Amino acid sequence: MGQVKLNILTLLASLFLFILLVGCSSSNEETTSNEENTDNTSTEDTESSDDDELTEITLLMGEADDTLGFRSVIEAMEEDIGIKTKIELRPGGPEGENIVKTRLATGEMSDILLFNSGSLLMALNPEKYFVDLSDEPFVDRMMDSYKEVVSSDEKVYGIPEGSSQVGGWLYNKRVYEELDLEVPKTWDELMENNEIIKEAGKVAVIGTYGEIWTSQLPILADFYNVQAEAPNFAEEYTAGEAKFANTPQAQRGFERIQELHERGFMNEDYTVAEYGQGRQMLAEGEGVHYPMLTQVLENINEDFPELVNDIGIFPQPSDDPDINGHTVWMPNAYLINKESDKVEAAKKWMEYFISDKAIQLYEENSKSIGPYVIEGVELPEDSYTAVKDLVPYFESDNVAPALEFVSPIKGPNLPQICTSVGSGQMTAAEAAKMYDDDVEKQAKQLGLDWD
Repeated sequence: MGQVKLNILTLLASLFLFILLVGCSSSNEETTSNEENTDNTSTEDTESSDDDELTEITLLMGEADDTLGFRSVIEAMEEDIGIKTKIELRPGGPEGENIVKTRLATGEMSDILLFNSGSLLMALNPEKYFVDLSDEPFVDRMMDSYKEVVSSDEKVYGIPEGSSQVGGWLYNKRVYEELDLEVPKTWDELMENNEIIKEAGKVAVIGTYGEIWTSQLPILADFYNVQAEAPNFAEEYTAGEAKFANTPQAQRGFERIQELHERGFMNEDYTVAEYGQGRQMLAEGEGVHYPMLTQVLENINEDFPELVNDIGIFPQPSDDPDINGHTVWMPNAYLINKESDKVEAAKKWMEYFISDKAIQLYEENSKSIGPYVIEGVELPEDSYTAVKDLVPYFESDNVAPALEFVSPIKGPNLPQICTSVGSGQMTAAEAAKMYDDDVEKQAKQLGLDWD
């Protein structure tokens, strides 16, 4: 009996010890689990804290402006100063302008906007919508010629997107060599080249009216010729005295577009073809001439890097061989939304964007498309062939700013009017008269005193 009691006690003791050990083990597992949860929470909190240290800036820009050079700068900016850029893309031309105007009017603009400098910027009423940068030290790096096109009432509102650029006739040098053509110095010589190209079975002039802003280039790039032949045109035009319809030199641009249509020099699908198709045609030599801004070189380099240096450029020819020069466009401007709650961060964004490091990064990934407007920055030796073609014109001062940089007036319907002329729906004379009416409405909106 005593032995039985002893066995029972031993069994109970063993059972108690087992329960005790299991309880301790369970307790230890819970502690470990809690410690692991604590560690995980700590890691997540740290990662969240790192994200919180980045300031996000929203930026609205045109689709063609989203280049490798730009991307390289904003990536470095995020690393160097903790500012992350959220990009919102918009189309170019009137459609894109309307998006900008709508978002400004409704208070839904991004922190920073990339938009035209010159007359189109002035039409947005910069004093109402954008931050005055006049007292910022980084503005001192900008050339006076650029400050003028981003200023209103002596207040500076923007910084340059990149280098200046030129509007002219980009052409495929390889095809020119194959057909033994020479760069034309007059409009008639250009038309002769077009005939030879057409007979060879290639597209003489690339048209991309599917994006109507591209239809304007033959008249916009013609302004060097206009100012050479009618030196007072810009001043008298701004005063409401000179008109396109009563100034033969100005109306000539519309006549050039009409002639391109009438002589059948453009691609069959030019009314619907788009900018991307145009640059591919030029790069591959299917099309030989493309009236365009040199910004297209960046896009060609991204898509066809092995072909970009086959592309050259010459000025829009005049009717006089002694008048031969380029029309120059100032860079688009980065502008800070006055209603942004991140104005100080946006200013740091701008300061970084035009720093020496940023410009070098930009150049390494997206070469310049013309001379810079930042003091002390020169064209590198490995610039695009077309950009090198520009150098003699700049050195000899055979350049002039586009009309939109010497006058605050640019009629908003010019792309539509040029498209109508280029598609045979309107004559040059009708276009000039219609554009004069468009310009007069714009002048009234700007508050100009036109009788």
